Amino acid sequence: MDSFMNFVARVSEFTTVPLMILLVGGGIFLTIKLGFFQFKYFPHIMKLTFGSMFKKGDGEGTVTPFQAVSSALASTVGAANIIGVPVAIALGGPGAVFWMWMVAIIGMATKYSEVVLGLKYRTTNKKGEYIGGPMYYIDRGLGWKKTAIMFAVIQLLVVFASTSVQSNSLAGAFSGSFQIPPIVTGIVVSALIVLVMFGGLTSIGKFAEKVVPSMVVLYLAASLIVIILHIDAVPNAFYMIFKYAFTPISAAGGFAGAAVAAAIRWGIARGVYSNEAGMGSAAIFHAGAKIKHPASQGFWGVFEVFVDTIVVCTITAVVILSTDVWQTVEASAAAGMTAQAMASVFGSGPAGLIITVAVFIFAFTTILMVVYAGEKQAEYLFGYKASIVSRYIFIGAVLFGSVGSLLLVWSLLDIMLALIVVPNMTALLFLSGKVKDITVDYFTNYYKKDPSPDPEVLERKIN
Repeated sequence: MDSFMNFVARVSEFTTVPLMILLVGGGIFLTIKLGFFQFKYFPHIMKLTFGSMFKKGDGEGTVTPFQAVSSALASTVGAANIIGVPVAIALGGPGAVFWMWMVAIIGMATKYSEVVLGLKYRTTNKKGEYIGGPMYYIDRGLGWKKTAIMFAVIQLLVVFASTSVQSNSLAGAFSGSFQIPPIVTGIVVSALIVLVMFGGLTSIGKFAEKVVPSMVVLYLAASLIVIILHIDAVPNAFYMIFKYAFTPISAAGGFAGAAVAAAIRWGIARGVYSNEAGMGSAAIFHAGAKIKHPASQGFWGVFEVFVDTIVVCTITAVVILSTDVWQTVEASAAAGMTAQAMASVFGSGPAGLIITVAVFIFAFTTILMVVYAGEKQAEYLFGYKASIVSRYIFIGAVLFGSVGSLLLVWSLLDIMLALIVVPNMTALLFLSGKVKDITVDYFTNYYKKDPSPDPEVLERKIN
């Protein structure tokens, strides 16, 4: 088993360079192609997202824009924020956080493009629900049927790996805090997933819009308390993030040291998994949004990346670095760093409870959306009935992940991410002209007429 795990880890390392080239290079291309819109219009984007998140969409669709973004955030804000960040720091040093930021900034253009294309090329299924995603814009936008099929097949594997990672994090949290056997956690979570998904996308959207924002606020509040009580160490935390992004860091305590290459490798890998820009999952969740103009919903993609990586991941990193737990905890136990950092303020009991509840909500909602994404792949490949059958097959991934090795499940996920990025990023680059046309239309016909238009009034469908 050890030899297999080492092989998987080596393959995971090998995927880093092509993954970096595609995601960073592709993100830079899209950023330039779209005129650096995420920088130029950032206040406007925040106004139309954060400033109007509770408004109802009045266009065609299955769920409201906020339910769509809550569902997407349910996928992105998960174990990667609480578990993935300390893993990145433990294996790549504080500098890994800087590279997470870089991937996020560039990834804003990537995720925006995914959402826009997902809406432009969406369709309806037998239940009348709007469905879309990379397989549809690859197929309908480019006419690459075989590539779309390949994407859907690989995405099925990604769903298995991603679900395993989330359930692994859940099982670890419950085992550490309450001594609950991992397999028990896996069984309970599996049952809950089936119950929530019974009502389809509408049920998932309503669940996500109530649970996800509340949990993010609660987690950030607890984290900010820790940061405030360690405020003197905060400047040094940011200093280390910037310094060790470009210089190697030596070993200290339980930290084994890291080269710059390791900081880049783990920062990019965990950053990609955290905000999912380039994977295409956002297009699947946003395809059902009630909108009239794809660009306005695309702005929610920018918002997701900002909240997930720039806000939540950064807060987690500062908590870990300001409390120095990253220097005392071995890399093999990195998953528990956030809880130990919280324990320095709240005590081990309350800290364990906070992290366990946060991990449960984040990981549970992520599993929920990942399984939904898997269903849509099965539906594209084999029809609607197959999507229902696949739901129960994916439950097996929850059980596998709950008892699997941390290194094994994360390494498997990295390999799957590399495979899914290739067809999706290729499609985004070939369809970037369509994204630009939609973006130019919005900023030419609406933004210049009114610097702060009401998205419910000024949205328009691009045919």
